[in-house]
Amino acid sequence: MDVYEAVTSRRAVRAFADQPVSREVLERVLEAAAWAPSASNIQPWHVYVVTGQPLAELKKRAGERLAIGDPWDEPEYQQYPPSLKSPYCERRAAFGAQRYGALGIARGDLEARQRAASANWDCFGAPAALFCYIDGDMGSPQWSDVGMYLQTVMLLLRAEGLHSCPQMAWAKFTASVAEVVAPPEGLVLFCGMSIGYADTAVVEPRTGRAPLAETVTYLDQASDLR
Repeated sequence: MDVYEAVTSRRAVRAFADQPVSREVLERVLEAAAWAPSASNIQPWHVYVVTGQPLAELKKRAGERLAIGDPWDEPEYQQYPPSLKSPYCERRAAFGAQRYGALGIARGDLEARQRAASANWDCFGAPAALFCYIDGDMGSPQWSDVGMYLQTVMLLLRAEGLHSCPQMAWAKFTASVAEVVAPPEGLVLFCGMSIGYADTAVVEPRTGRAPLAETVTYLDQASDLR
């Protein structure tokens, strides 16, 4: 699989097959992903890979919290601006409409939306999960480094025939994750990532992208200069 195919075939899969992912494949992916760029090569990511009984225990703990309506943990970072301006709010709304519309969930059915969202904390049935932490005293540039690292991981997973789903949702259950992975003090859980083979029996709509004219500007003519 070439890099173009890896990029265009990568998507957030929310239905995984019950097929294990080998430790060898995960190690190969993460060894290569370590070459992702970071400013001054500080490599600010701290990664925990969870499979087998530890992952089953984490899913169980999260499920128990959901069942009793336990409140989400206090956020350690702001996932979205308090007031998401245009065009970002429209893009987010379009995603939600597509996602829940494909599940047959009406816009105003908040209970059904919450049930669908709860699949996050079962890793959508995936047999492997990655949890990515960053030191709490790092700044915005280091958070962007972590994003480049995670994208590298996801593209390498595609090269192995695997799919993934990055999930900030796990940042709402930081205490539950910490109980299982025991991170050192001072680390912030940025996200989880479900990893596995896509369940081909489940058809998931592909989320579109904005036209390049909305996000890219070319300056290649003398008339463009001011």
